[in-house]
Amino acid sequence: MKNANLCWGQRYMWLRYHQLPSHARHEAHIVLNLGIPAGFTIARIRSALSYLVRRHETLRTTFHLESDPEQRVSPPAILPLVQATTERDGTATPAEVVERISSTEFDLSREWPIRACVITTAGAPKQLVLVLNHVAFDAWSIEQLEREITALGAGVSSGRPATLEPVRHQPSDLARYESAAEATAVKERALAYWAQEFSTLPADTFDATRTNDAEPIARNATLTSPAMLDASRRIAGREQVWPSLVHVTAYNMLIAAYTGSGTVAHLSFTGQRDAGQFAETMTCMFSPLPMSVDCHDDPPFSELLRRTAQRAEQARSHSYFPYDELLELMSHESFRRGRELRIGSEVNFIGRPHLPCRASRTTFTWNSTPSAWAHYGSDTYYRIYEWRDAVVVGLNAVSTVMDAGAMERFLRGHEAVLLAHVETSTDLRVSEVARMVGFPAVRANRRPCVDGDGPITEPMSATSEAQRALGAVVQKVNGLDDVNLSHSYTVAGGKVLRIPRVLAMLQENGWGGLSVYQIASALPLRALADLLSPVR
Repeated sequence: MKNANLCWGQRYMWLRYHQLPSHARHEAHIVLNLGIPAGFTIARIRSALSYLVRRHETLRTTFHLESDPEQRVSPPAILPLVQATTERDGTATPAEVVERISSTEFDLSREWPIRACVITTAGAPKQLVLVLNHVAFDAWSIEQLEREITALGAGVSSGRPATLEPVRHQPSDLARYESAAEATAVKERALAYWAQEFSTLPADTFDATRTNDAEPIARNATLTSPAMLDASRRIAGREQVWPSLVHVTAYNMLIAAYTGSGTVAHLSFTGQRDAGQFAETMTCMFSPLPMSVDCHDDPPFSELLRRTAQRAEQARSHSYFPYDELLELMSHESFRRGRELRIGSEVNFIGRPHLPCRASRTTFTWNSTPSAWAHYGSDTYYRIYEWRDAVVVGLNAVSTVMDAGAMERFLRGHEAVLLAHVETSTDLRVSEVARMVGFPAVRANRRPCVDGDGPITEPMSATSEAQRALGAVVQKVNGLDDVNLSHSYTVAGGKVLRIPRVLAMLQENGWGGLSVYQIASALPLRALADLLSPVR
């Protein structure tokens, strides 16, 4: 058995996984549907999977809830292969089997982060379904796994053994590198940069538009547009930037137009595969990266694109660090201000240039309520999918920051902004976009208010049973000599990566009601204890 710390790129998904309730953790599952070439028998499928399990430690790793969580690599063994048939023989249908294995929570401490199901017809395998846990995989490693499976299948079909490149590094190697002096120095420089950035950010981009809905509603909508694909590429070619930056600029412009905020901030998903010799490690190597852009002077699209590109490059050059330590910086800054520093919006650009969307015109669609996402606690989640023949923009939003009408105007506005700027003579300002899209006038381009009233304090009172329980657990898990209940968890000395263990120990002692991100907030421990409830 080989033990190692969690890699930095695994930590965001580890925390997100424990933020969600058990019934919603399937959000961290990735389902792959792979065709099976002729001549590939069930025995050969088992053999190929066994070969991949031996080859990649990721496929036989479990994750353990110690004070400092760790990954443990098991010796090679047989990966269980579930079978489902398309024939009506009284057994569960393939759809039912796939639904079960893809929606059932992984027991990360006992189960490898991969499940396999083969679908057969008349005994012949027709499709292989893999369910992966995101803690152990990112987009690059998923594509690599697919390529290797395809190569093994092609080798069987051709009668020639497939030759795969040697595996240079395993996740445990990467974890050791990230504990060494070289990576630590890179991390410290990055965190110093973000500490300075956080000191200048507004507390809440949605400050002027946020409401206090008694029962917030989470909605999900998408806009599909073939025209946006050509428009984004033409603008990108003219301005010599990536199409993704064109889309992020449109997003920034629309958020500034909608909120009136002079600084737009969001979390942008980015890979960490610049880690030198470890870039091709089969594991999860990504986390959200803070991004902010100045809009207070009502910039035109061309200037905002320049600023977005510049800020993206600055952020990317300081992107190699563990996400939990970024949360600690935000928590300390929030406590200093006496107001939560909230970056509750996420933006994700997903390129799928090899796959067709098959859309012939612009369509707007309301989708089912994203219940799992709603549990996470974000304000918005914006996805930009670039397909071979269209662009799809998707928006999850909570009603406290955006109602249904604003969501539709936002998505349609994304298309309108790009199509307008195909013309070289067009260069709309934020205020002009607000009028074009139909957003109400809001405190246009307010300069950010960054300070609150100082550290959040709770009136001193007799220490309650819940406060004593929380203080004792925080002290034990973090190895602290003492805990000041007037401080937040991180100011008291707690580590964000240890919060899942704090929650587990509270549960063992009969207390529940808190989440990972509540504990990581700026609330004093006294106030957090008031949210605890006895578990029976």
